[in-house]
Amino acid sequence: VNQILLLLLVLTVCAILYNKVHQAPAALKNEAVDLESPEEMEEEIPVVICAAAGRMGAAVAAISSIYSNTEANVLFYIVGMKTTIPHIRKWIENSKLKEIKFKLVEFNPMVLRGKIRQDASRPELLQPLNFVRFYLPLLIPKHEKVIYLDDDVIVQGDIQELYDTRLAPGHAAAFSDDCDLPSTHEMVRSVGMQNTYMGFLDYRKQAVRDLGISPSSCSFNPGVIVANLTEWKHQRITKQLEKWMQRNVEENLYSSTLGGGVATPPMLIVFYEKHSTINPMWHIRHLGWSPDTRYSEHFLQEAKLLHWNGRYKPWDYPSVHTDLWENWFIPDPSGKFKLTRPES
Repeated sequence: VNQILLLLLVLTVCAILYNKVHQAPAALKNEAVDLESPEEMEEEIPVVICAAAGRMGAAVAAISSIYSNTEANVLFYIVGMKTTIPHIRKWIENSKLKEIKFKLVEFNPMVLRGKIRQDASRPELLQPLNFVRFYLPLLIPKHEKVIYLDDDVIVQGDIQELYDTRLAPGHAAAFSDDCDLPSTHEMVRSVGMQNTYMGFLDYRKQAVRDLGISPSSCSFNPGVIVANLTEWKHQRITKQLEKWMQRNVEENLYSSTLGGGVATPPMLIVFYEKHSTINPMWHIRHLGWSPDTRYSEHFLQEAKLLHWNGRYKPWDYPSVHTDLWENWFIPDPSGKFKLTRPES
């Protein structure tokens, strides 16, 4: 009996010693995981940008500017058509952008069937990717908050600051109001741009007048959006936008001959007095409206985001302030996309 008890005592002591020896590596391993977890749990900032055929260099420059000016954990959602996705993938993977976190998303233009009224005056405004912003929750389903950017922008500030834009309760999106920045008013007047609803909707139509929106109400620009997708889905924003697209097909309530083409008016209607505002320095626009009108260099250096909305794009000629855009452009490794410059 004594021998059995002694054997049990020896086995107990050995088990205790074994556990003590093997607990140290386990504790160290757990500590290592804990040290890494803050980085792993760092909030992702989803940024949606379209890569359209013929202007993929724009998306590349926008992505390059964002990535170079932030330490935030940015996840790029690059939306394209089936035929363009292989090109943008090779461009990213064979350039200095290969370090970015990105997902390629294919946009199916069939969702637009019967919802776009054909207009020959500015056919580029009818391209399917112009309507990606209408379908954000369907394309980017796992995030609550996202940033959408037009491809003809560059970002000079930290994208984290834009992402931190506060949205009021019940608001599904934040935009920049077109009357918000006195520095742009002179340019708006000088080139005849519209910054009210009169410039986007046809007030001769009864359906437009029935909205009860004054034609002198300030419009907003949906080229930069901070969106709350939970609220977007709750309010069925996509369905509301589609309703106005279909009504325009039937009644011609707006057209691309007016201020912002056919993608802006549905958003102006649906989000009227139901959106939050973005810091105006995070959306300095109209750089592509005229090849002859320029902002001051000091003003542009202070800007957080520059937008070449309009016909005159910085990868084409003529255009203005192209040096600021070219700072972030990365040449196409395949050589398919080329800048248009006077010397070329």
